[in-house]
Amino acid sequence: MVGSRRMKAQTFAERRAKSFNRSWSDPTPVKQDSLPDSKDSGDLQSAAQDEGGCNDTGWEEEKEMERLACESDDFIPPKVMLISSKVPKAEYVPTIIRRNDPSVIPILYDHEHATFDDILEEIEKRLTSYRRGCKIWRMLIFCQGGPGHLYLLKNKVATFAKVEKEEDMSQFWKRLSRFMSKVNPEPNLIHVMGCYVLGNPNGEKLFQKLKNLMRPYSVTFESPLELSAQGKEMIEMYFDFRLYRLWKTRQHSKLLDYEDLL
Repeated sequence: MVGSRRMKAQTFAERRAKSFNRSWSDPTPVKQDSLPDSKDSGDLQSAAQDEGGCNDTGWEEEKEMERLACESDDFIPPKVMLISSKVPKAEYVPTIIRRNDPSVIPILYDHEHATFDDILEEIEKRLTSYRRGCKIWRMLIFCQGGPGHLYLLKNKVATFAKVEKEEDMSQFWKRLSRFMSKVNPEPNLIHVMGCYVLGNPNGEKLFQKLKNLMRPYSVTFESPLELSAQGKEMIEMYFDFRLYRLWKTRQHSKLLDYEDLL
């Protein structure tokens, strides 16, 4: 499990300082004037494209390297799964992925001790192992959260406001974008599962903020309800549907081990 050996000692001063921090669940509403309007969003996108250099030599060279890595007939674009250990019975998730589909790359990480660096390093290592030079076309983030927020790591809850003001969190999404495909003719897709982020308007604002952070890479976010047709399609993209439903029925059960059902 990624990050499981990382143990961090906290000083009394650090614990005391943390206790005074405002909780992510603080009900204080976000002031509307702090949210960028459509014009500001356009300016952000243009600035990101200028900074990323969509048309510069470096971008085109990287795109060509990716194209060469993916040009063989047997190449299947990778689908990376980030699985938080905070998800109940998360340790079984890598066993219920699509059968005979090597493009599904499950990465189980320790919610308590892993860092953003740990996750990014593991993604890079696993992509290189799959096919050197290839990038992500589809991605699943399987974690806890709720309307308007993602609980990525311990004490790291992604909300619209926090992503904007916490440097390490915004840098994570910017660095993650470097692993997204440049040759995919469609926007690269990131699914969010395990929570319904779009349960309130702040969820859409969060996704839009993440898309802006990941520019100039073309990325779209989706978080469908699992019981919907779109949710079923999402599940079947990464999982053996029968095994997933089996796992889901026992996810919160303490009466019967998952192995007994296989």
